[in-house]
Parts: sequence; C-alpha cells; structure tokens
Amino acid sequence: MRKRYLIILLILLSCTSLFIGVTGLTPFDLFHLDEDQLRILLISRIPRLLSIIIAGAGMSICGLIMQQLSRNKFVSPTTAGTLDSARFGILISLMLFSTATPMEKMLVAFVFALLGTFIFMKILDKIKFKDAIFIPLVGLMFGNIISSITTFFAYKNDLIQNMSSWLQGNFALMIQGRYEILYISIPVLIIAYFYANRFTIAGMGEDFSTNLGLNHKQVVNVGLVIVSLVTTVVVLTVGMIPFLGLIIPNIVTIYQGDDLKKSLSHTALLGAVFVLACDILGRIIIFPYEIAIGVTVGVIGSGIFLYLVMRRKAYE
Repeated sequence: MRKRYLIILLILLSCTSLFIGVTGLTPFDLFHLDEDQLRILLISRIPRLLSIIIAGAGMSICGLIMQQLSRNKFVSPTTAGTLDSARFGILISLMLFSTATPMEKMLVAFVFALLGTFIFMKILDKIKFKDAIFIPLVGLMFGNIISSITTFFAYKNDLIQNMSSWLQGNFALMIQGRYEILYISIPVLIIAYFYANRFTIAGMGEDFSTNLGLNHKQVVNVGLVIVSLVTTVVVLTVGMIPFLGLIIPNIVTIYQGDDLKKSLSHTALLGAVFVLACDILGRIIIFPYEIAIGVTVGVIGSGIFLYLVMRRKAYE
C-alpha cells in the first residue's frame, strides 16, 4: 500500500517538475507546443527529471547497501568517505588528464571511490568499539582527511573554484548531452536487486553467512563496487548530494524492516520522491532563481538526521 502511494506521489511530483521554470509551460500547452516549448521540454525539463529520479534512487540504494554490509544504520557514502574519495579522484583526473572525456574521469574517480570505501571498511574491521554513532564519526573524520588533501591540491593547482562550483549538487545544468552518463547506474542497480538477499545475509556477519555457504568477501566486494560506481556517476554529473544515502534507508527501515529485497524498491522510490520534492522546493522559494539541490537536501537532511539520532537514543 505504501509503495502505491509512493508511486502516485512520484508521478504527481514528476508532472509538477516538468512545468516549473522561467519559460512558461502548462499542461494545456502539451497539445499545441511551439518549437521553443518543445525544445525546452526535450533538452532541459525531461533530462532534469530523469537525472533527479536516477540520482535520488541510486544514492538511496547505495546508502542501504552500505548500512547492510557495515551493520550500522548511520553509514552511507556521505559518512564513509566515498563521496570525498570520488571528489579526490575527479580532481586527480583534472590535474593529470586535462582533456579527459567524462568516461575517463569517471573511471579515475571510480577507482578512488572504491579505494576509499575499501579503506573505510578495513578501518571498520579494526575498530572494537562498534557504537552506532562512533562508526559514522570515524567515517566523517576519514572523509574530512581526504577532503583536506583534495583542497590542498586544488589550491596548489588553482582549481579550488572549479571544484567548488562543479561539485556543488545542482540539477540546473542537467540538459541533453550532459546527463546520459547517469544511465550507467540503471544496470548496476538491477544487479544490486539480484544480490539483495545475499547482501541481507552478509549483513548478519561473516561467520554466520559463511556457515550458510555464502562467500562473504565476494558479496561485500560486489556491494562496494556497486556503491562506488553509482556514487561516482552521480558526483560526476550532478555533484555532491549530502545525507541522501543516510536518511532515506533509515526511514524505509522504520516501516519496512531490514529485509533488503523488500525494502529496495521502497528505498528507490522514496529517494526519488525526496530529491524531487527538494528540487521543486529549491526552484520555487526564490523563483525565478533556484537553490542548489545540495543545499536543500543538506538542510532538510541534516534535520532528519538529528531526529533519527535522537530517536535512536530515546529508543535505547
């Protein structure tokens, strides 16, 4: 039933998103579009809508997978250094390959994101104090170290403004020809769906999953590759969207439980709905200007995150 409501809400918000913008376009105009309106719809509005849905669903699922594999509800690409590692990889590609294609930048950033995520998981294995709040704090410190290194090299190579403006989450630049790389996320997320049951078992611990005949390390590696690849694609095209992979899986878990296969579709839908709602809000608050999606999701997401932390403490 909740899934049906999410689908209806996604359709309504999608239709609303198509008709918000400086250029006037109403549902009635669809029956007699002029050349300019058709061009805006095909080049700007539809690509923007598709990128919002893919990015929202992809980052939310990444957070769900990381929380399952790390057995911690406050671990996500934001709090595990994955986003910061991908950002560092993009900077390296700009420094070493100034004429690199988006695909080459993606490959370099993917390698760095995967390496950063693996390092965090190794740190996680070494930590004996497995407190729910302590683990993401370690991840935030790890991410800040990578971010500091990135800032240092960006300053040294006069790329700080380029990095700051480019990697600020923003859907305003999503036009035809600039968002298609996001389609790489779709087959990767389909693979995540088929691996959902294995991720659920792997989240019960290495000893337990091994006793059930599961290759724990292989499943964890597949999960980390999926998370790193989707995160890299989103960061490279849209920019950094904070808290998304952290709050959406937690909200879904509250009413859906911990079975990853059952909650995967709910997480994808709620993530897309949340990002779409934040994008619409950012476009109408100071219309005809707009607030970047990284700001709106960051502000609203931080409030939800604090609520989840306080809720957990009250429950304990």
